[in-house]
Parts: sequence; C-alpha cells; structure tokens
Amino acid sequence: MHENRFQAQDRFAAGAQFIAGELRRGTSGTSHTVVAPATGRPVHTYELAGTDDVDAAVAAARAAYPGWSRATPGERSDALHAFAAVLGERAEELVQAESLQCGKPLKLSREFDVPGTVDNAAFFAGAARHLQGSSAGEYSGDHTSYVRREPIGVVGSIAPWNYPLQMAAWKILPAVAAGNTIVLKPSELTPFTSLLFAEAATAAGLPDGVVNIVSGAGLGAGEHLVGHEDVAMTSFTGSTAIGRRVAEIATAGVKRLHLELGGKAPFVVFDDADLDAAVHGAVAGALINSGQDCTAATRAYVQRPLYDAFVAGVADLMATVQVGDPFDPATDIGPLISHAHRDRVAGFVERARGYARVVTGGEAPGGGLAPGAYYRPTLIADAPQDSEAVQAEIFGPVLVVLPFDSDDEGLRLANDTPYGLAASAWTRDVFRAGRATREIQAGCVWVNDHIPILSEMPHGGYKASGYGKDMSAYSFEEYTQIKHVMYDNTAVARKDWHRTVFGRR
Repeated sequence: MHENRFQAQDRFAAGAQFIAGELRRGTSGTSHTVVAPATGRPVHTYELAGTDDVDAAVAAARAAYPGWSRATPGERSDALHAFAAVLGERAEELVQAESLQCGKPLKLSREFDVPGTVDNAAFFAGAARHLQGSSAGEYSGDHTSYVRREPIGVVGSIAPWNYPLQMAAWKILPAVAAGNTIVLKPSELTPFTSLLFAEAATAAGLPDGVVNIVSGAGLGAGEHLVGHEDVAMTSFTGSTAIGRRVAEIATAGVKRLHLELGGKAPFVVFDDADLDAAVHGAVAGALINSGQDCTAATRAYVQRPLYDAFVAGVADLMATVQVGDPFDPATDIGPLISHAHRDRVAGFVERARGYARVVTGGEAPGGGLAPGAYYRPTLIADAPQDSEAVQAEIFGPVLVVLPFDSDDEGLRLANDTPYGLAASAWTRDVFRAGRATREIQAGCVWVNDHIPILSEMPHGGYKASGYGKDMSAYSFEEYTQIKHVMYDNTAVARKDWHRTVFGRR
C-alpha cells in the first residue's frame, strides 16, 4: 500500500489554487508546506493564496453566476449527476490524498469520507429539481401570491481540516445545486482533496468559475473572502472562537451567514441500556477520526448502576484499538492532524491528572510511531462537571466519563455546556428515549447509536455550536432567498385600500 501514496508534488505542480477552471500558483509571496501527520515529513510545498487570488476567484464566480443561476433545475441536476459519476471514478485518488494529508486510516477514507461525498453529490443532483416555493393561492381575495426560491449569488465558504473532502462537499454541493457559484477556502493544512473535488466538477462539465478553491491562511485569504464586497454569503465550519470572528466580518457587510462550530457531545447511558452496545458505541463514537470530530462522543454520563462496568468495558476495548500508519490496513486510528495539536490534546490530559483519574491511554506511543503526531485512546473518569476536560472541546481521542443518579440529573448534565451540536441516549425504554430526544439541546440526537449521518438528514447545531444546516433539503434554506410575488386579479385602477392614502375621490 505504501507505494500508492498520493504524489502531491506532481499532482499540483501547477499550483494549489483552482480559479476559473484551472490550477494556478498563489500570489501571496508566502509558501506553506503540507506535512504528513503520520510521519512528520513534508509532502508538498505550495504558494498560499493572497488577496489578489481571492479577488480573481470571486471575479470568476461572479462572471459564472448569471449563466449558472439561470440554468434550469434539470440542467443543474444533470451536471451534478455527472459530477457524482466522476467522483466515483476518481474515488481511490481521493482516498489516497485524504489519508496522506489528514492521517486518516485508509478504511475511514475509503468506507466513510469518499463514499459519503459521492452520495452527497448524487443526493444534491436529485435535490436540484426540488427547489419549489409555496404553491399559488388567493390569500387576499384580490391577488394571487406565490413564493420563488432564488439563489443568493457568490458564496464564500471556509472549511476545516478534520474532514476536508466531506466539508468541501457540504459547502459546495447545496450552494451550486441552488444556482449559486462559490469560492471555498480549505484549511491550508489540507488542501488536496478540495482541489481534486473542484477538478472533478470541471471534468463533469460544470462551467468554469462555478467552483473555485483558494488555498490560503485564515488571517489573509480567509478574512478577505468573508469581507469581500462581491460575496453575498459566508458559510463557515470550524471552532466557535474563529466563528465569532467570521460573524463579526460577515455581519458588518450584512451578509447571509451559516455557522457550524464546535461541539462537546454528551453520551447518556441510562441504567436499562444494553451495556455491551453502549461500550462499543462509546469507543467508536469517541475515537472516529482520532476524535477530531465535532460530533464525537466526548462526555459519557452513565447512570450509577452501570458506571463501574462501563468504565471497565470502555478501558478494555480502547486497549485493543490499533494505532498506526494510516496506510496499513490493520490500523484502526491514525495520528492527529499535527504535532502542535497532539501536544494541545496531551495538555488537557496532563492537567486532568490533577483532578480526575486517567484510566487508560494518556500518552503518545513511541517506537516506529514516535515521529508522527499520534496519541493513544484515552479514558478519563471521575472529573468534576465544571472541569476543563468536561467543558472544553479537546478534539482528540479522549472520552470523559461521569456518573449520574436520576434521569433528571443525567439530562441536566448533558445540557450543561455551551455547545449543542450532537448527543446520544442509550436506553431500552421508549419513554426515556422520547424524553431524551425532546430535552437534550442539540441539533442531532441519536438513540442507541452515535455518529451516523445521512445525506437526506440535516446537520447543524444549537447554542454555541452555531446555526443553519448542512446536507439535506434543509440546507437550501441557507443557500436560497425567498421572494414573494403578488399579482392583482381585479384589473381595477382605483383600489379600495387607496383611500388610506388619498381618501375617496
């Protein structure tokens, strides 16, 4: 498998900006080196996008907008069906690039990220034909009203490094299906699959300028994109802290804004739950993508009769998880995105030793894995509810477990966080499950599972986790604007309501 690793230097020799249908070099005057987190070795150096590149990308999107926005739903649907087909044909290249830049195990890229992205494209190809407004009606008696759903214009989006391919799809597909054009800024750490995604769009026949990629830093290219006067909407996925800055810039320009921010998902296990299912669900939900997932299970609240057995079961199962080279088929979880991020995660765990019990993990592996940004699956027990480990987003392979007594207490603790992106409840009791899904404040609540997502269902948060939805037909609420059209049916020149302005004459 090792010899098949993606050759980024060759693939992006022409540059890491995709503007108006072609790769270009950045003009910021600053280069950036993508480092493989599994080895710590550089794999590609490219010139970052500067403000001139952002301007060129926005201009290309603006030039493409009139034609693309006036394309029929059927024409946009056909183009997106072709796009899904091209993505499917190029799936293995996407797998290799994603695993190289992110450190994802091949099985995660191959079985989750890439097929999920192809499915997203197929879904939005169909959804493009279903952008109706309300049906016509004579609501005033003298007029016929209907609602048009229209595209917004040029969308400027910013995607994170944890799921760069899927996040590119979540930003680009609903926007273009609705008739918008887009400029996406991926993380400068992980630009490869966003560029491959845009190239596939062009190969599928989407017009030049409909999809553009600027690979640059947040403080330069990112802020300029969000504040650009020709960008009508901003969609951002990332941390809550940076989301606040994005909101400041976007709202100053009165732009449409969609934010998908941080999470600290509770995993609530009631005393009638299937313990084996909950243990396996907690380990899988906490460790997917090395825990670098805003919906990952991070806070397990376990009713006291099951608490000790749950802690022991999770610790035992975590110890069997294979940490290793993402290109080794036997690997379960790979490294974190960078050494700096690994050290940040380790800092949370080291500080937790002063107020909680680290049951398993809590260290970086040595030996052949030492050069990479690896960290062992970690379980922390008995941390206070107000502690850093419970309240802050660690974003690594770390699960914190706390006990609770009554159902009221468990649900109260689950909601005791600024975040509200995702959660799960584990119980055999339909009434307990119903109460949990009603009362937990999160955009997604799973029952007896944690993590699965679907193209047909929306993804987005409550509270400090942001607002708006990715995926599903609900995402069109973000990427369209509503117009009320009203026709007079009377053919009467002097309307009765005119008397409120100039009286009866």
